[in-house]
Amino acid sequence: MSNPAPALALTDAQRTVLEALAASQVASHREVQRAQVLLMAAEGLANEWIARVVGITPGTVRSWRTRFAEEGLTKLGKVRGGRGRKPVIPQSTIDEIVELTQNSKPEGHTHWSVRTMAAKTGVSPAQVQRIWSARGLKPHLVTKTFKLSTDPKFEEKLIDVCGLYLNPPENAIVFCMDEKTSIQALDRSQPSLPMTRGRAGTMTHDYKRNGTTTLFAALEVATGKVIGSCVPKHRHDEFLVFLKTIEKEVPAGLQIHLVIDNYATHKHANVKAWLAKHPRFHLHFTPTSSSWLNLVERWFRELTEKALRRGVFHSVPDLIAKIEEYIEVNNADPKPLVWTADAESILEKVARGRVALQAVKQN
Repeated sequence: MSNPAPALALTDAQRTVLEALAASQVASHREVQRAQVLLMAAEGLANEWIARVVGITPGTVRSWRTRFAEEGLTKLGKVRGGRGRKPVIPQSTIDEIVELTQNSKPEGHTHWSVRTMAAKTGVSPAQVQRIWSARGLKPHLVTKTFKLSTDPKFEEKLIDVCGLYLNPPENAIVFCMDEKTSIQALDRSQPSLPMTRGRAGTMTHDYKRNGTTTLFAALEVATGKVIGSCVPKHRHDEFLVFLKTIEKEVPAGLQIHLVIDNYATHKHANVKAWLAKHPRFHLHFTPTSSSWLNLVERWFRELTEKALRRGVFHSVPDLIAKIEEYIEVNNADPKPLVWTADAESILEKVARGRVALQAVKQN
């Protein structure tokens, strides 16, 4: 054994910290090793012997002893600058990959893949993926829908609708109303196979169309209950009939606030004349291209996912019966769709979107 080095001087507090760290099950392996080295060094053991026991080089032992003598425990878990694994890809190449990903497209393609980017920049696909992941870049994905409203009264309408959701008026009932048009009665060409262990249920890719229906639906914001009616068409005549249905369903004495879109049917002269004779109805129009502001659209999505998408309908009456059954089940145990975003936060996001869209147009 080599001659022992001078014992490393430790205070009682330092020894307590190092002993706890050396026995830790959650600290990093490097920190545990360093604590063990320093405790052995405090016993005056040779650097070579310590290195052999801990599984590091004698040079590392000497470096850790020197650093402790200079800094104590203040930077025990930190790696000094210049140490550690050196970057394999130059920063200029990383910057090039990010720039190409955000501001260009490969020839003949709509978006970059890890392989096309790797071929372009001369790095491996795995390196491209790490660079994208570290910066949250996902060129293979695209948002399903995106459109900023061009409605000149966007802010006014947004504040109006959000106000209804967050601060509904007293002695009133608020409905979100819209039509879900052209719902198809689809019949599969073969029966679906049932779900079994290790295999999901199946359905055929082809189908037979057996007609369509249109659903008028009004979602009560406070309770989640739905008033619905299936009709063959969605003209102003059908809309008027549905308004009369709502009139019958809502107790007398309550004002009726309807959140609807700007569809021409909702503004027909006959509709306006009927509304003038029924002053307890108040229509609140969502901004153009802002159907996301109408909560009934979320309910339509749930109807599609839970009752229609996998359904098999031999006729339009079968389809209507399923829709009515879903509404009945919904109303037996309704759950309101709670709106939480205020108008100010939405306007901030829209403003950022307009800036980004303008930058894209300029390029």
